[in-house]
Amino acid sequence: MKILLLGSGGRESALAWKIVKSPRVSELFIAPGNGGTGAYGENVDLSPLDFEGIKSFVEDNGIDMIVVGNEDPLVAGIYDYFANDAVLVVGPSKAGAQLEGSKDFAKDFMFRHNIPTARYKSFTKNTEEAGLKFLDEMNGPYVMKADGLAAGKGVIITENLEEAKKTFREMLDGMFGKSSATVVIEEFLRGIECSVFVLSDGNGNYVVLPVAKDYKRVGEGDTGLNTGGMGAVSPVPFADKIFMKKVEEKIIIPTVEGLKKENIVYRGFIFLGLINVNGEPYVIEYNVRMGDPETEVVMLRIENDLVELMEMAAKGNLKNAKLKESPKSAATVIAVSGGYPGSYEKGKRIELPEVNGESIIFHAGTKKDREGLLTSGGRVLAISSVGDKLEEALDKSYKVLSGIKFDGMTYRSDIGKDVMKK
Repeated sequence: MKILLLGSGGRESALAWKIVKSPRVSELFIAPGNGGTGAYGENVDLSPLDFEGIKSFVEDNGIDMIVVGNEDPLVAGIYDYFANDAVLVVGPSKAGAQLEGSKDFAKDFMFRHNIPTARYKSFTKNTEEAGLKFLDEMNGPYVMKADGLAAGKGVIITENLEEAKKTFREMLDGMFGKSSATVVIEEFLRGIECSVFVLSDGNGNYVVLPVAKDYKRVGEGDTGLNTGGMGAVSPVPFADKIFMKKVEEKIIIPTVEGLKKENIVYRGFIFLGLINVNGEPYVIEYNVRMGDPETEVVMLRIENDLVELMEMAAKGNLKNAKLKESPKSAATVIAVSGGYPGSYEKGKRIELPEVNGESIIFHAGTKKDREGLLTSGGRVLAISSVGDKLEEALDKSYKVLSGIKFDGMTYRSDIGKDVMKK
């Protein structure tokens, strides 16, 4: 089987690493890939949004399956673009991708299907005054979300009402461009978060992948600005059988059945951003692809042939699929450029240590030149390890991290400590 993987981040590095382990794969191409993905397949200079270019490449190279790593092509309708072609596409239709492409659509979908989530209302520039009144009626903290895609940074939470009103106005005035032309204001839920991933075949069948927890804030102790993710761990101690039974009954089944009922084609990954509120799961958000950096730990804990599972999903036939989950723990720590998630410099020379088989350095914001490896993004490397216990996996990742060098490198030293305490 020849596979084309779209994307260029740590998520795609981890997917590429897992995909080439399959004996079913003869060739893997990554478009555009990064400085590390060439170790798993061939990088192709194509944008994931260049559908015509992708179609030509698929036809010229006999591609059997397209795996869509990032959300942008899905929201733009890549599944629909190839709907009449022989190539399989792992990902939802454009209608299904609205679960991530529009926070307002997602919240409305949840309410239609009685899926537990926070109380909310959506506002535009025309209803700005009503939005300000809604903030007056709520208790802090105040949660405001850009309706559209904002690279994981479109959520702002503030304790202060006047600050919330100011932020709300700024969002409507273009803080996130067109993405915040509609702003969702929702009730703040207090609890601990986790990420649940489901692979759906569009016919009501699904498999639940290993649960993970990511760390979004840039600073120690979950302080500072939101990022694309500073680290992740799996499994998550509080996501036990009792909690996950509730997740399946109250969230997963109503989601896949709701999509089927509304005739929305969805053959791919569903990311459920959940919060545990006194033992009850609530949906914070949907994403329509695997998360990053959660993929870097989830892939380490899946013992199945991932390609076989994805092919079954893309063909609408996951009925008899069973997930084999490793009993081991996995931990990822992200090395980021100095200044991230604000402004940062690129092109810093990277030195990497040798690693053994229990640790992997997944590349994210890297590129190669004639002399070696350079930084090319905010999140640069995802150092990922497995161990019998979470503490062991984290120790291995931090040990590898201590041998990595590039100018301005920073990282969080407290990944996983909160769940280990619990």
